[in-house]
Amino acid sequence: MRVLYLCLGWLMVATGIVGAFLPVLPTTPFLLIALWCFSKSSPKLEAWLLSHPRFGSSLRNWREKGAIPRKAKIAAVSLMTMSYAMFWFATAPSALRAALVAAVMLGAAIFVTTRPEPDA
Repeated sequence: MRVLYLCLGWLMVATGIVGAFLPVLPTTPFLLIALWCFSKSSPKLEAWLLSHPRFGSSLRNWREKGAIPRKAKIAAVSLMTMSYAMFWFATAPSALRAALVAAVMLGAAIFVTTRPEPDA
């Protein structure tokens, strides 16, 4: 299982790196999954992610307090809103499909906005 977690962790890191350059692919969730995988397989790689200069503080804040910075909350909700608008205008969905997508996005937005913010 250790090798499986290690491979999955590296796959998530790679996907997170791609997400840093593509606006439609989020980086942090993939790095959170990688952190979890590395916690099961490699304490050294887990420590590397937690001490990473760019992503380490966000990963530590989530792990320790379930905290999301205000800027990240604003970005997430703004992108969800823009995505829904693009979905609405580009596909002209049925009322049921539009309501289902809105409910899922609203649930995600509520989850994100109700998380605590990290200490300054």
